[in-house]
Amino acid sequence: MEDKQVITYPNGTMTMTRWMCDDILIGHGLSSFRELFAHPAHSDNDVVRLHFGLRGDYLFSYQQLGKTYDLIGGHHNFMYSHPFDMVVENKTFELEIFGIQFPREKFLSFTQQGNDQLKRFADKVAAGQPVIFTDTWGALDSQMEQVISQIRFSKYAGDFQRLFLLSKSLELLVLSAESCTAADQRQAIYLKSKQDTEKIIAVRDLLNTRLDSPPSLTEIARTVGLNEYKLKRGFKEKFNNTVFGYLTDQRLHLAHQYLRDTGKTAAEIAAELGYATPQHFNNAFKKKFGFTPFSVRNNP
Repeated sequence: MEDKQVITYPNGTMTMTRWMCDDILIGHGLSSFRELFAHPAHSDNDVVRLHFGLRGDYLFSYQQLGKTYDLIGGHHNFMYSHPFDMVVENKTFELEIFGIQFPREKFLSFTQQGNDQLKRFADKVAAGQPVIFTDTWGALDSQMEQVISQIRFSKYAGDFQRLFLLSKSLELLVLSAESCTAADQRQAIYLKSKQDTEKIIAVRDLLNTRLDSPPSLTEIARTVGLNEYKLKRGFKEKFNNTVFGYLTDQRLHLAHQYLRDTGKTAAEIAAELGYATPQHFNNAFKKKFGFTPFSVRNNP
């Protein structure tokens, strides 16, 4: 069941949407503030928290670990402590977040066969110790963004919704664990300063606003203030994808969503997303998903 509410603060508002599935709480929050301030929060729920920062920059202080993280839009991680105390200090006026809370015992049952890093995390959870999966927060990629979008805009109801939300919650857990593990193993070669990382995040945001008319590498480099060499290699380092690969993934995942959830034809979608011809779109779609746009429309 979906529950939506608007929470009013003295200095802003938050629109919060929640879903429940087998005691798993899923939530999406969009906050708009009039000033920058520190917001403390406390919870006594005995849960593992999977967190995705979709948009906005903030300082995140995890009180039980005594650590503060300087986060910019497009990150993810998961953590545990019981109780849980944090302070969020926003550095932008809009913040968009997405999160999943797994009850502790349910999380442990899901992660018995995980990789070594996930097992070490689970051992601390089982012992009741405060822990964060990694101090190197993972970068949000196109696959995670699409799963989050599928949850937010799902039209399933009843038992189908429960099964869908459960499967997507576990998919995000696996994607986050794999991404964070890989981030821990990679060394920063091209992005050694926070400023360069912020510029690469800006590249991703620019691509997402220009899916129908993507800018050239030269235009992107000029816009964010990076040379093309560092732009290409820094993007690959941050998102484990090329600039063109990321753009293609975003366009095709959006096309898949349009085919499922709207009445637009494949030709209309191709034109809207900037493909030269419907055939070009059909070929790219089949290469990405292994089936044609026609099959999505007829077998949603």
